[in-house]
Amino acid sequence: MALAQTIISPPLLLTSDLPPIPSNPPPAAVTSEPDYDRAADVKAFEDTKAGVKGLVDAGLTTIPRFFIHPPENDAVVARVGDPPVHHLPPVIDMGAGRWEEVVEQIREAAGTWGFFQVVNHGVETELMEEMLASTRRFHELPREEKIPFYSRDVTRPVRYVSNGRLLDRAAPADWRDTLAFHVPDGGLDPLSVPPVCREVATEYLKQTLKLKNKLAELLSDAAGLNRDHLSTIKCMESQTMACHYYPPCPQPHLTIGSSKHTDPFCLTILLQDHNQGLQVRNHDRWVDMPKSARGALVVNVGDFLQLITNDKFKSVEHRVVAQSSTTRSSVVCFFGPGSENKYRLYGPAKELVLGGDLVEPVYREVHLVEFLDYFKSNGSPLSHFKLS
Repeated sequence: MALAQTIISPPLLLTSDLPPIPSNPPPAAVTSEPDYDRAADVKAFEDTKAGVKGLVDAGLTTIPRFFIHPPENDAVVARVGDPPVHHLPPVIDMGAGRWEEVVEQIREAAGTWGFFQVVNHGVETELMEEMLASTRRFHELPREEKIPFYSRDVTRPVRYVSNGRLLDRAAPADWRDTLAFHVPDGGLDPLSVPPVCREVATEYLKQTLKLKNKLAELLSDAAGLNRDHLSTIKCMESQTMACHYYPPCPQPHLTIGSSKHTDPFCLTILLQDHNQGLQVRNHDRWVDMPKSARGALVVNVGDFLQLITNDKFKSVEHRVVAQSSTTRSSVVCFFGPGSENKYRLYGPAKELVLGGDLVEPVYREVHLVEFLDYFKSNGSPLSHFKLS
């Protein structure tokens, strides 16, 4: 693989490394009982280097206390007067119809849901299926074969970890293990990739990069910008990939696969298997994202793209619920500014705020390092960087 792209130094962090901020503090019974030593419990889990898959393999029927989440008060029931959900995020055929028709569909989806699926996008269906299969194969390897890749060093180009920031925060853990890839300048060294997924991961990174370039043109056009705008400002030059594995959970009502969050970067491309679990926030309710059709990829807007488009596109909260009897696998590619632009100031595109409509900028200019620093401690930075 030879990818001519850059990576943030330190690398562009994955959303598994930058955890969502819980809306409610963990209940006292979980974290502050005098007889509960959370640090010791976490250390014992970490020392196994076996992740949540190791807990399942050990046959546990009660999850460790640090995985227990507080009740989600806004999770389930729609309130009287809430607008009904009449439709779901659309499936957009990138290979059919006129360019203008695809642009209009993306404009509508990115401006309302912030999510949409794409088909006929140029990534080979067989490659997608093999990428999911190899993700599962890696996570289901014997523990001894995975241990050499287990690391919390975010500068490593390839690493396996459970809950990226488990050791440095007190928030509840998620029921998920991850094989993470940070793609450096000149491409990823194939020898750094586990043999079980080496060939397929290398090719999948290449093909999703090409798809990102096409989506950048479509999104630029959909936002009312020149077709090359997003590529010209180099806001999607760095690529990272997270191969997530969500094994069955014996107490799925007490934990979650991925806590609610927005993605802080510009663009996310998600490959998911046929097991449901992804939910998207819509009108203060959680809506199940439909199962992906064969060959479909999910695309969603990140916080940084919402800022650049001055709220034309929406970065919305999403999460993955834990399941009792099924294993979910997914592969997520994130795109954001590269290393040479990590201190470049980005703000709402001037073409969107200086035109005839006299639209005021919603956000001040900010560079990615400041943006991510705020995200790591507080969650989505968008409201923090608003001008009023």
